[in-house]
Amino acid sequence: MSAKQHGGEFDVLIVGAGLSGIAAAAHLTMQCPDKRFAVIEQRADMGGTWDLFRYPGIRSDSDMHTLGYRFKPWTEAKAIADGPAIHKYVHETADEYGITPHIRFRHRVMGADWSTEKACWTVTAHREEDGAEVKFTANFLFMCTGYYDYDQGYRPEFPDEANYTGRIIHPQHWPEDLNYAGKKVVVIGSGATAVTIVPVMAQNAEKVYMLQRTPTYMVSRPARDWFANTLRAIMPDMWAYNITRWRNIAMQRFTYNMARNKPEKVSKRLLEMARKMLPADYPSFEKDFQPPYTPWEQRLCLVPDADMFDAISAGKAEIVTDHIERFTPTGIKLKSGRELEADIVVSATGLNLVMMGKTNLSIDGRATKPSEHVSYKGMMFNDIPNMASVFGYVNASWTLKTDIVADYVCRLLKTMDAKGTPIANPHLEDADMPRLPWVDDFSAGYFARSFDKLPKNGDRHPWRVLQDYKAEKKILTEDPIEDGVMQFTKAGEIAKPVASASEPMLEAAE
Repeated sequence: MSAKQHGGEFDVLIVGAGLSGIAAAAHLTMQCPDKRFAVIEQRADMGGTWDLFRYPGIRSDSDMHTLGYRFKPWTEAKAIADGPAIHKYVHETADEYGITPHIRFRHRVMGADWSTEKACWTVTAHREEDGAEVKFTANFLFMCTGYYDYDQGYRPEFPDEANYTGRIIHPQHWPEDLNYAGKKVVVIGSGATAVTIVPVMAQNAEKVYMLQRTPTYMVSRPARDWFANTLRAIMPDMWAYNITRWRNIAMQRFTYNMARNKPEKVSKRLLEMARKMLPADYPSFEKDFQPPYTPWEQRLCLVPDADMFDAISAGKAEIVTDHIERFTPTGIKLKSGRELEADIVVSATGLNLVMMGKTNLSIDGRATKPSEHVSYKGMMFNDIPNMASVFGYVNASWTLKTDIVADYVCRLLKTMDAKGTPIANPHLEDADMPRLPWVDDFSAGYFARSFDKLPKNGDRHPWRVLQDYKAEKKILTEDPIEDGVMQFTKAGEIAKPVASASEPMLEAAE
């Protein structure tokens, strides 16, 4: 039996040391310097996604002027950055704000139990290095665990794959010893991961096939942002960063709104741009590049410097739109009758979405699940006291949400201190309010497979996830903390029902 140890008592416990967790800790040091905090991280290093993924070409699919932190300028020439550069940026932030000594690495959080009597969370973690069970206590729990299962990516079983004599690899578990030079490779998938891997592997492989069931919208964009680089040459880094950041946020929002309001027009424009990147005699453009859905029902696939289109034009990569019939000893037999020879198959088939890192939650000893609760302002949950969670945008850069959630948490902590009430609970009075999907206009596979695991949306403010940075920025950074919904109580006190302060959903969210 493993030893049991106490890991310490804190005001705030942050779970996860990726982009969100390091941002949350930095905001605490800036806005609530008197708060004692720790960061629990299951891996041996910080960085989250940017420490885990090691596949060829790993990079951001958003520009770093919006994926980067509000408070730390991105100063590299490339705005579409590679994984190691982002990993370095996270480390620099942790060092600059004195966060690194507060991180408990190789601690896997297993459960978190809230005690109303003590006004604190008890978090149980498994320490990887010696197998000890370590318990932490904290008044406030800040979940920054990302949105997918770090242990296992989504990997469907393929017919007769046991007959295949080559290697099958998932990008989430890329082997360091893989040599693909001169090999034939099939990458199964059409999302951001596949579009990243294919052109990079094509540089050294004999041939790379991207095997897809349906196409994805692809849009080429320069990896270097000339606007940002020009500004940085003539003004201080922070000024240049702020101007570029707001410009890019506005462009993201404009593009998204256009896609949702005038989908046919945007679809036509995206397809025209893609067609110009390919040879005039490309044989099957509609089949390979025209999705059966409208733009932004799934994320657009960013192609930096047209690398995917260049690989196709050079004959080093090929898109094959078909269905798998079965695996053969030497490759994949398609339903069309064609067989793709492959020394290596990369299953870029997606992620398994999870909430809060699979942490087992309980309230006063009673088990509860995120799916049993309704979102409060997109970052807390009804009747789960003293806990916030970061879940970024599906239509913009993830970290935009991180900064404003951290702002709200710091404002909430100050309000609790000022009132002398250590418990803050967003109480949902209307038990009959409709429970709607967490995200209802996004058809990506990892969402479709996970609706039953996600929290619910209500039909009115503040019980809705808006997917609207401008609206949520105002809500989280400017609107009053004391809104008639958030209840403030002392340890051991049971919150009393209050009149609902719910109001019609904000115009900006419609």
